[in-house]
Parts: sequence; C-alpha cells; structure tokens
Amino acid sequence: MSHLDDLDEYEAELELGLKKEYQAVFGLFRYCVLTQDATYLCNKLERTYVPQANYPFFHLKLEDVWVWDKNRPTRIIPRTEIYTAGDVTIEELRGEGDEPVLTAEALAKRIGEGRSEIEDL
Repeated sequence: MSHLDDLDEYEAELELGLKKEYQAVFGLFRYCVLTQDATYLCNKLERTYVPQANYPFFHLKLEDVWVWDKNRPTRIIPRTEIYTAGDVTIEELRGEGDEPVLTAEALAKRIGEGRSEIEDL
C-alpha cells in the first residue's frame, strides 16, 4: 500500500467520523447556517444585511456553535462572526422555546458509540 493510499484512507476515516458526529449533534441546535466556505450549527443567530452598491453584504453572529471541519481539534466553539458577500442559507431546525430533541447525556452516549464503531473499522 502506498503513502497516498494511506492518506486517502485517513481522510476517509476523518470524513466518516465527522458525518457521524454531525448526525449525533444535529438535534441539539436550533439553526443550520450554510455558507460557501463552511456549515455551522448554532443555537443563537443574529443576522445583519448591509446593502452595498454592487453586491449584498451579510454579517452573521453565531453563538453555541458546531463547525463542520474535519481538521479542527474541536468543532464546538462559543461564538463566531461571519462576514460574506456570498450566498448564505439559514435553516431553522426548531422553533423558539422548543426543547432540543436530544439531551447532553444522550449525545455523550451517541458520540461514544460512534467512536467505538469507527475504531472497529
């Protein structure tokens, strides 16, 4: 097996782990924010539209955030701000006041099971 095959296998394992983590945490968040550069899950979202002469400009403030990025050591961060003139899609996953469909204990169990499945591969 060549080093390129090893690297491809490593990348595939990271991607699979990320997809399983996304499925596990999805139910904890209120919003899904898609930009050209990244996908975010968050519970608090402030959006500002700033009209420009030639293009729209968006400023997003997210709190309690999970970031889709397999290369980050931790994907959960307290807050982030996004400035973009590109496309932004915002999906509301549950209404205000609705409880998350997943508890922290259930999440810990799901993530633990997902890691053991990955280790078995």
